[in-house]
Amino acid sequence: MTAALIDGKAHAATLVERVAAAVPAFAAARGRVPGLAVVVVGDNPASAVYVRNKLARTATAGMRSIEHRLPATVSEAGLLALVATLNADDAVDGILVQLPLPPHIDDAKVLVAIAPDKDVDGFHPVNAGRLATGLPGLVPCTPTGCLMLLKDTVGDLSGAEAIVIGRSNIVGKPMAALLTAASATVTLAHSRTRDLAGHVARADIVVAAVGVPELVRGAWLKPGAVVIDVGMNRIAHTDGTTKLVGDVAFAEARAVAAAITPVPGGVGPMTIACLLRNTLVAAHLRAGLPPVVGL
Repeated sequence: MTAALIDGKAHAATLVERVAAAVPAFAAARGRVPGLAVVVVGDNPASAVYVRNKLARTATAGMRSIEHRLPATVSEAGLLALVATLNADDAVDGILVQLPLPPHIDDAKVLVAIAPDKDVDGFHPVNAGRLATGLPGLVPCTPTGCLMLLKDTVGDLSGAEAIVIGRSNIVGKPMAALLTAASATVTLAHSRTRDLAGHVARADIVVAAVGVPELVRGAWLKPGAVVIDVGMNRIAHTDGTTKLVGDVAFAEARAVAAAITPVPGGVGPMTIACLLRNTLVAAHLRAGLPPVVGL
């Protein structure tokens, strides 16, 4: 068996097209396009590339992007003041503060200061609570993208045995909640899990989001499983070159699984596409408009 590749780039392009197709109707109803504000503190090179991609995609979808660049020396109070200004700006539907922040700024304090209805990252405790209790809200982008890939690949997830490896608030916990809402039977594994390989062997669906290069081995997988690899780990070779790998030993897994996401080109593109989706969802929720069909 050779697993089919789950093409995240293609799925993301389709999602962005659907978002872009829905923007004119919002603009007609509200007299403006949805707006996404991105706040960048300092000059982290990796963050700069990621933000450029977000802003470019926002423009592609026909939405307005507003970038705020602050020096690394900005005070926590100064950053919070900007967030408060964006919360009060009716032309801003989504606010994203790019992480990581400098050590003198409390990430949690900043994220909780973002208005829940503009929290397009889905990190606010109010949105986490909405997800946990099945209420409508904004869900973190990466697990949302993972669920979309799974539904497009598997179809109905009802009754499927799923394991999520990693219990972060950004991916693992919301991913488990989304799978549970889809009526899968979910195991949430972590660093203290005993016999991880045994748990993986029972799973029809494996979502690896732990940040350990090639942790999940092909021999662990149930034949025919569907594997979503969220990991992005750069490893160095002895010759000085580096390689980007996931949390799953890709070559081994592809010989056992039915379908698998590559790294790169799998989950990553869906994260940005789902950010645009969340911005449009936030805009509709704030305006009291019905949800967009197909998103």
